Amino acid sequence: MSIKQNLNNIKNTLPEHVTLVAVSKTKPVSDLMEAYNAGQRIFGENKIQEMAGKHEQMPKDIEWHMIGHVQRNKVKYMAPFVGLIHGVESFKLLKEINKQALKHNRVIDCLLQIKIAEEESKFGMRPEEAKNILLSQDFSALKNIKVTGVMGMATFTDNTEQIEKEFKLLKATFDTLITLKTENCKLQTISMGMSGDYQLAIACGSTMVRVGSSIFGYRN
Repeated sequence: MSIKQNLNNIKNTLPEHVTLVAVSKTKPVSDLMEAYNAGQRIFGENKIQEMAGKHEQMPKDIEWHMIGHVQRNKVKYMAPFVGLIHGVESFKLLKEINKQALKHNRVIDCLLQIKIAEEESKFGMRPEEAKNILLSQDFSALKNIKVTGVMGMATFTDNTEQIEKEFKLLKATFDTLITLKTENCKLQTISMGMSGDYQLAIACGSTMVRVGSSIFGYRN
């Protein structure tokens, strides 16, 4: 199956309200261009420098999403162009994104990464912590970021019940946080679900799925 066929097959299964992020990490520009030529415009990368390199080489109507763990000292490399940062797991990181966005006179959209998995290796903040951040004075002072939703990664397991429970926790967190109205926080996105479990994620309320191997084949 070609990248174009894979892409079309997936798009045909997605409800209209769900956004597809094509996870293109480690893939060559030629593969991304194949997806681009098939109509895909949103690409997700997990390494900032790799994303910056691809951004330079590719058409400028692409929306780049940073979906990996973000190191604060590297935010400056993506601040000029990044469309959405998925993995924001601390107030310190929000502050750094705001600082770098200001330098480029931009407002950068961010998702708060909520820790829903039981694995220790997964990053993220507890729901209560997210709420405290959004209600804080320090947060309302950040004028160059906008928190537009939440993101979560389920435990790497074959136990569907556990995954479903974790997805539902993210949806419940979103439902709680959406009631908080602040100028730089307008929640609309729930980013959860990857190649193996995006159908389940959508059933649990996901509005954005991150799909890589089902489009591009397995990692190089």
